[in-house]
Amino acid sequence: MNTRKPVSRRPLLAAMASLALAGALPLAPILAQAQGGFPSKPITMVVPYPAGGANDMLGRLLGQKMGEVLGTPAIIDNKPGAGALLGAGIVAKAPADGHTLLVGGLATHAASPHLLKADYDPLKDFEPIGMIGRAPIIIITAADSPYKSLKDVVDAARKDPQAIMYGSSGNGSPLHLAGELFLSIAKVNMVHIPYKGGNAHIIDLIGGRVPIIFDTATNSMPLLRGGKVRALAVGSATRLPDLPDVPTLAELGYPQFEFSAWYALFAPAKTPADVTAKLSAALAKTLKMPEVAAKLGELGVSVGNGSASELRSFLPGEYQRVGNLIKTAKIKAD
Repeated sequence: MNTRKPVSRRPLLAAMASLALAGALPLAPILAQAQGGFPSKPITMVVPYPAGGANDMLGRLLGQKMGEVLGTPAIIDNKPGAGALLGAGIVAKAPADGHTLLVGGLATHAASPHLLKADYDPLKDFEPIGMIGRAPIIIITAADSPYKSLKDVVDAARKDPQAIMYGSSGNGSPLHLAGELFLSIAKVNMVHIPYKGGNAHIIDLIGGRVPIIFDTATNSMPLLRGGKVRALAVGSATRLPDLPDVPTLAELGYPQFEFSAWYALFAPAKTPADVTAKLSAALAKTLKMPEVAAKLGELGVSVGNGSASELRSFLPGEYQRVGNLIKTAKIKAD
C-alpha cells in the first residue's frame, strides 16, 4: 500500500523560486511554466501603419484597455510598409502563443494581397480574434464646392467624363476601391487621381483642385466637424447620427453600394484555442467600455462585437469581393 502523501505545489514553487534567486535558474520562465496560463508576458500589438494615424490610435486604445483586462502591459509596434503587408507578415511568422497580435483590416486581409506579393496567406496564416469596427465611406467635397449634391457630380461626369476627378490616398486604397465601386454601380466615368499617402489629396480637395473624395469616416469626420469639407452622401445602411442631414447612398438610388473600411484583431495561425478565446473575450469586454465606444465614435468607427466566429465567416467573402473589384477595375499597385 502506498502511504506517500501527495506533493504540494506551493513548496515546489518556493523551491524553484529559491533556486532562481540564488542564480541557478531564471525566475520568470520557471514560474510561468509551473503556473501556466496566458498571458505570461506583455502583448505586442503590431500596427502596419505609421504612428499618428487612425490605425495607430485604434491600436493604442485597444492595447491599453485590453492590457488592463488581461492584466499585462501592451506594446504598440508600428511596422508600416508594402501596403500594410510588412506588419502583417511579421505577425504571421510570430510565435503562435497569443503574445503578438495584428491590428489589421481591409488592406491586410482583402486589398493589398491582391495588389502586391504577400508572403502570407490572409485566410490561412492568422487566427481571427474579432472585429473591432467599421468606418463607412463618406463622399466629401470642399466646403465652397459648386457641387451641392451627389446628383450634381454624377450629372457633370455624364456630361463630360474628364471633367470630374476624384482623389485617393493611392492605388488600391480604400478610397480608390470605394470610388471604383461607385462608378461601376452608377455607370459613370470619372478620373482617378492617386496621391502617395499623407494628406495631399485632402489639401487639394479643400483647395478645389479635386472635386470629390470617397473617404472613410475615420479620416473625414474631423474635417467635417471642422467645417473644412462638406458631405454629399454616406455609405452606411442608415444615416449617421453625427450627419443626420446627409443622405445615404441607398436613399440616393444606389442600394448596391456596400463598402467600408474595417478593422480587426488577428493572432498567428495555430494559436491555441483557449488563448484565442481569452483574447476574443478581452476584446469584446474592451469594446463594451463606454470610453472605448465614445473614442471609436469620435474616429467615425461603428463598434464591432469582438466575435471571432463572425470575423472568420466574414473574411473569405470580403477577400473575394475586393479581389473581384480590383480585377474588374484593373487596379494596379502604385
